[in-house]
Order: sequence, then structure tokens, then C-alpha cells
Amino acid sequence: MPFSSQLFLTFFFSILLLSHQQPPLNPHEQESLYKVLHSINPTIPWRTLFPSHDFCISPPHGILCDYDDSQNDTVSFSHLLQLSFGYVSDESSNPPCSDNATLNSLLFTSFPFLQKLFFYNCFNASSLIVSTPQMLPFSFAFSSTLQELVFIDNPSLVMPIADIILQNFTSLRRLVLVNNGFHGELPETVGSFVNLEEVTLSGNNLSGEVPTSLGTLEKLKVLDLSHNDFHGCVPESFGDGKFMEMVKLDLSHNGFGCRVPESLGQLQSLELLDLSFNKFGNFGVPLFLGKVPTLKEVYLSGNNLGGVIPEIWENLGGIRGIGFSMMGLVGEIPASMGVYLKNLTYLGLDNNMLVGPVPEEFGLLDCADEINLENNNLSGKVPASIRVVGEKLKLKGNTQLCVDDRLMRCDNGERCDLLSQMKLCNKADNDILDAAAFLLSSACGVSSFDPLVLFFSLLGFVFCLYL
Repeated sequence: MPFSSQLFLTFFFSILLLSHQQPPLNPHEQESLYKVLHSINPTIPWRTLFPSHDFCISPPHGILCDYDDSQNDTVSFSHLLQLSFGYVSDESSNPPCSDNATLNSLLFTSFPFLQKLFFYNCFNASSLIVSTPQMLPFSFAFSSTLQELVFIDNPSLVMPIADIILQNFTSLRRLVLVNNGFHGELPETVGSFVNLEEVTLSGNNLSGEVPTSLGTLEKLKVLDLSHNDFHGCVPESFGDGKFMEMVKLDLSHNGFGCRVPESLGQLQSLELLDLSFNKFGNFGVPLFLGKVPTLKEVYLSGNNLGGVIPEIWENLGGIRGIGFSMMGLVGEIPASMGVYLKNLTYLGLDNNMLVGPVPEEFGLLDCADEINLENNNLSGKVPASIRVVGEKLKLKGNTQLCVDDRLMRCDNGERCDLLSQMKLCNKADNDILDAAAFLLSSACGVSSFDPLVLFFSLLGFVFCLYL
């Protein structure tokens, strides 16, 4: 190709590129961003690293700006859509926060087009409490545009949850506030965020009763209020047919009482239900669990529900995890759990008052990583079928259980750690049981026999009892 043609093509594509170049960032937003960046880490020369003419072309990771030609700006500008602060990983190297990072109030007043705000591990100095209610504006500039509000692992960020919830977040889809210092009661106005798909507020200092308005959020798929100080009853509205898309419901480690609402059985998309370590009353394991075939994990540990383990497992073959520890359970372990729960990887039935044998059918649970039956009142011989499960079966604290010596041997014939803390079944008892089985099978296997022979056989069997 002649040099003149190459030069023409180069010039043509340069003009084309310039004609489609993104407009510069709005000057007010850009100046505010510099000040916000300085407040989270004053040790970095932000203006030098990201000069004004270069901010939207090559911004820090986690900062995104874009141009919307539907805007009514008299002069074309780009606007900030996403602000993510706090180093997560090499793949998510957001602007890092310094040890004395603070929140600048411009963050809440200067970015009217913001769609995502993310802070990770920025405010964690025990001697520095970040933010006060007085510094927050009555209405955030991005109230109508924000779709994701995410604050994770910022324990020094202390403020009433109402300062966030009382904003008019009409477009908010994700509200994720995990391991921060938010406190107070959750306002009923949270039910007005009709586009919410996820509410995760775990690991804060929230208290009071959960507002019933949460149960009206029809698009909600994830609700996680774990590790707070909520109390009272779980609202019946959580299962009245609104949460048709709910996949995860985690209310663990709170102070919820009353009865587990039967209405939760209507959550026909639910995959994870965690109500562990609350104060639910002695009403037994909820039977509605058997009516939620989508369940993959259910955890009720630490609630004194009492009663027996119900026969509800036939339609729950997809379950991978069951946590029923420390629940005051009595009676025997249903053999049906081994028959139907073929995908089970974790079963916790420890620290209850269960009796009877270890079900032979537990040998069918070859996907299990842990089956914990410790500290119950189980008895009898551990069935040989559980050799398939091996060391994943935990049985200590059941003093009436015993294990056959053959089960204590590994495949190479040497003694292994499998069930090493269990007592051996009495060998004489095993011989007697084998003899009894032989006599019974012999008697059943013939059409006629000499009564004298049978008499001496039984006499010999009785004699063995006294050896």
C-alpha cells in the first residue's frame, strides 16, 4: 500500500476516533472526586496521577464514568456512575484507603448520576469513629439513581441505620451493609424500596423488631439479617406469597422468638434457610420444610425446638446441608434420611438427646463430608455399612455405642483412626449373636429335624452364655 494511502487511513481513523471520544467529566464532579479521594487516602497524589484531562479515559480501577446523550446538559459532560473504594484483590484493585480514612460529605451531594457506591475495609481504626448523623445531608444527590449501596468490613463506620433507610432510594436493587457499625431499628420505610433484590445487613448492631413492610418486597431474592440483635417474632408476611423469588433467608444469630412461621413453607424458590441460634419456642422441627423441594441448606441449630426428627425427607433429595445441633431433639434418627438425602454433604445432629442405633442406611451417604452425631444417647453396634462414610462420621460422646474390630481396620489391615475413640463390641457377644443367627437359619432351612439334635444345640448355646 502506498505511503500516502496509509497516511490517509491513519488520518481518517484518527478523526473518527476523536469524533466519538467520550466528553470530559463534569468539572464539579471531578473536583469533588479529588476531595473524596484525598479524604480516604491523603498519602496518594491523586491530582498528579490522574490529571483533569485524563480522568474518564484512564481512571483508577473501580471508578466509572459515562456519557448519557439523554441528559439535558447545555454542555456535553460525562458523569460518575460508579465509585468503589478499598483494595479487594489484585483483580479488584480499587483506590486503597489509609488508616485514617474519613468520609467527605461531598460524596453524598456531588454525584447525581451515581449508580453504585462501594466501600471495602476502609474504616477499621478502633480509635477513629467515622461519620456522625450531622454530617449527612437530608437527601442524597444520588437517591433516585443509586442501584447498589455496598459497605463491607468498616467497623468504625458508626451511624444509625435510619440515616440510610430514610433516603428515597427508588432505584436501589442491592443494599449490602456487612460488618459495619450501623445501629438502631430498621425503619418501616425500607418497604418502599420496591426494586430491592438483595438486603444483606449482617454483622451490625441493629435491634428491635423486623418491620413487616419487608415482606412486601416482591422482587427480593436475598434477605440476610444475621448476627444482629433483632428480637420478637419473624413476621408472617415473610411467607404470605410476596417472596416468590426468595432464594436465601438468613436470620441466624439474633434473638427471634415465638414460633417459626408456617407461612415460610410458601417460599417455593427457597434454597437456603438459616434460623440457627435464636430463641424459637419448643414447637418441634417445622413440618413445612418437607413442602419446599428447592431447599439445599437448612440450619436450625441452637434453638430448643425439641421433639423428634420428623419423616419429611422424601421430597428433599436436593439438600446438601442440615444443621440440627443443640435443639433438644429426642427419639431415633429416621432411616429415611439415609435413603432420600443422597446429595447430603453435611449433617449435624450433635448435642441432642437422640437414642437408638446409627441407621444402617447412612452408609448410602457417600457424598457426605461430615456426619456429626456426637454427644447423644445412641446405642448398639455401629453398622458396617458406614465404612463408606469413614472418618467423616463423628460419634464420640455416645457411651452406649460400640464398633466391631473389623470396622477399626483400614483397607491395609492395620488399625486406623476410623472410630478410634469408640469402644469395641464384646467379642463373646458377637460370637453368641453369630451362633444364634446360625441356629435360626438352620432351623428355618430344613423341613424336618431331630428334636434331640435341636435340644443339644440349644443347650450348647446356653452354655456359651456363661463362658
